[in-house]
Amino acid sequence: MPYCERCDVYYWTSRLQHAVDSNDDVHNPCVPCRLDFPTWLGLKEHWVQSPRHAYCQYCDDHFYDFGDLESHMESFHYYCSECKKVFVNDTGLHEHYRQSPKHHYCAPCRRLFISANNLNAVRFPLCLAFTSKANFVFQHMNSSVHRSKDVKCPFGCGGAFVSRSALVLHLENGKCSSGITRKEIDRYIHERDTHNVITDPARMIGGPSQDTIYIATERSWNGRCYECCLCHNEFRTLKALNSHLASPKHRDKIYLCRGPSCGTRFTTLSAFVQHVESDKCGVMKFKSVQNAMDQMFGQMGRLTMS
Repeated sequence: MPYCERCDVYYWTSRLQHAVDSNDDVHNPCVPCRLDFPTWLGLKEHWVQSPRHAYCQYCDDHFYDFGDLESHMESFHYYCSECKKVFVNDTGLHEHYRQSPKHHYCAPCRRLFISANNLNAVRFPLCLAFTSKANFVFQHMNSSVHRSKDVKCPFGCGGAFVSRSALVLHLENGKCSSGITRKEIDRYIHERDTHNVITDPARMIGGPSQDTIYIATERSWNGRCYECCLCHNEFRTLKALNSHLASPKHRDKIYLCRGPSCGTRFTTLSAFVQHVESDKCGVMKFKSVQNAMDQMFGQMGRLTMS
């Protein structure tokens, strides 16, 4: 007959069943793992360290899987999921993010980003927003959260922006009360960039090709959706297809970055200026680019519509 030295008794069942049935403190069984610990702390340490148990030691609670445990930790504790650390309060977690070189954290905003690119770039319109859902890139650290809107619209509409690229986007989108559009902006740049510092002369023979207007009709329906005849992308509504056709998606990439080993091309001036402002390729270090940008923006208020 088996004998339990902890209880000083004989038992008729298995050792694990005996531990489960025992009412004393010397048995602390983990039934799934078929283990028995002499102390509660030993059992708790097993739950914490075992890859088999999704266990929160702070709440003494078990979860279905580690995904549920992770959600619990993020919702109810001051928890850094990347470092797997729990802090006493929000200040402790904030200081951890702020001091750790591992995290991409904006301390003034108390906002954590996935990567350095995400810290320095928040979504902003890529294809010139004819809808509010368009995506573009704008630097978080250069946003109105951290910078004042000191770039004024030269046409007196009262608009103020944190960067030149934001100003150009305002004009290209036709949001300015002056009525300036992307077509006038491109024509203005073509006339003044005579040395082709930021434009590609091969793409601008005879001036920027901005006069072609594409308009889709119900004949664009292919049986399940509206299809673009130029790129064959599909859209759920005719309005969405026409917004796509009105965007710079199919226009010539007339703007060219001449930075070292760059050569990136852009369909719009706002996208090019944002690229320059990001300083990703170092093109802004060139005096010719600085002068061209300063001259064009300094004289932009003289732009008139034809």
